[in-house]
Amino acid sequence: MSVSATLAINDEVARRHSAGLSCLPLGFGEAGLPVHPLLTAELSRWSGVASYGPVTGIAALREAAAGYWQRRGLHTTADQVIAGPGSKALLWAVLRACGGAVALPRPSWVSYAAQAALHGLPVHLVPTPPGQGGAPDPERLATVIKAAEAAGQPLTTVVLTLPDNPTGTLAARNTIAAVCELARKHNLTVVSDEIYRDLVHDAHADFVSPAELAPERVVVTTGLSKSLALGGWRTGVARFPATPAGDSLRADVAAIASEVWSAPAQPIQRAAALAFTEPAALRERVRDSRRLHARIVAAVADVLIEAGARLTYPSGGFYLYPDMRELAGRFGVADDTELAAVLLYRCDMASLPGSTFGDDPAALRLRIATGLLYGDDDEQRTAALQAEDPVRLPWIADHLHQLNLALTGARADARPGRREPRPRRTSSPHDAS
Repeated sequence: MSVSATLAINDEVARRHSAGLSCLPLGFGEAGLPVHPLLTAELSRWSGVASYGPVTGIAALREAAAGYWQRRGLHTTADQVIAGPGSKALLWAVLRACGGAVALPRPSWVSYAAQAALHGLPVHLVPTPPGQGGAPDPERLATVIKAAEAAGQPLTTVVLTLPDNPTGTLAARNTIAAVCELARKHNLTVVSDEIYRDLVHDAHADFVSPAELAPERVVVTTGLSKSLALGGWRTGVARFPATPAGDSLRADVAAIASEVWSAPAQPIQRAAALAFTEPAALRERVRDSRRLHARIVAAVADVLIEAGARLTYPSGGFYLYPDMRELAGRFGVADDTELAAVLLYRCDMASLPGSTFGDDPAALRLRIATGLLYGDDDEQRTAALQAEDPVRLPWIADHLHQLNLALTGARADARPGRREPRPRRTSSPHDAS
């Protein structure tokens, strides 16, 4: 198994930047924003705590996470919660504890299928309804369920991502309800990855968690890496059903955790506990982040569409999933991997092919991530958060111009591997004057 494609593209961009070369960073899904001072102060306050602590997480964090879900309409107690070193680790443990075949949306985040493979679990990729990434099409899922049962390898788990990575879209209530109904009928566990929930662009959008519709069989995971840009802090929480089966699954995940990560880092847990209580300053930061993500995603979408791409405008997060067939024809390439290579090696633009997320290479889709366009340092990123129109900031405007050149100004006969990228341009917030 190779290194995760998202991490690999981030390493490649870092290599180019360290060599002083330009590379538009549209591959890695990081929310490139400063850490809020409240959280750095809380982390510093608890930095001397070096004991292991409980495997399921300290009581303060589990209680704070329960309150977080309570405020979103999901009755939750601390006893239903497990904390871990990122929701990614928790997802891995949940899939292992559930066992059996797994149904995933197609496309879906790169790590779901890879984690299932690490556990030796069969994976079924189920296409999503048009414009509704993150949830398998219910009719197609029903067909897969029957086929898996007939083959003697019945499904046990279906994974949803709300809102979605890679498409940035949000599945409709009726789609989620239909998936939940199938889960009830066939005794499936639903795992709902809601790491981007607080970054739905429209604060009044009709977001529904499957845990509202089928609370007895839904595990919800979330974390702070996207909403508060704490990816490197590695902190996440999972909510289990308040049923005997949910208690058993939670106990299994705790047992796995005890043998793999022992306990999450205590100072990080203390800062996360504060974050999940959602003080006013952090609610404001999430609001500003959501507005910034939405504005930059829209600006990138405009550039893509002007260049000939087709896409569904995202509903949340900082991803786009354009259909690049017209541009691929211009470049003379036949699959998404070659297109991504052309854009990287000839046009200095890092992205990920849709096939990385389980899609058909011939569909010629790319996953575009915009979270690293906000600036090269915290001064620039803070300015982006505070700007009335961040697109007008010179460094962001420059990124958009680079994207336009990559898509429309490059030679039509471009092929990978012919030249190194141009020197990197840097700018400062003071350039705005």
